[in-house]
Parts: sequence; C-alpha cells; structure tokens
Amino acid sequence: MSGSAKTMGVVTVGALVVVTAYTAALGSNGWLWFGWVVLGLVTLGLVVARGH
Repeated sequence: MSGSAKTMGVVTVGALVVVTAYTAALGSNGWLWFGWVVLGLVTLGLVVARGH
C-alpha cells in the first residue's frame, strides 16, 4: 500500500472514531455517517487503484 493510501486509511479510521464518539455523546447524525461512508468508499477506491 502506498503512503497516500495508508494516510487515507488512518484518516478514515480516525473519522470513524470521531463519528462514533459524536453519536454516543450527542446522538446520531445521518450526515456524519453518510460522510464517513463516502470517505470510506474513496479510501477503498484509492487502495484498489493503487493495488493495480
């Protein structure tokens, strides 16, 4: 995995932690989860693209 893909992976995991903490503290926010899913898909696409 390239450096940029690793960085995106770390950012995605960090964002998951933040969104989960926000949900636990203040209640669920659909836009935050939607944003995290989009970020995860972008990260997955980057990993797949770098793998080929």
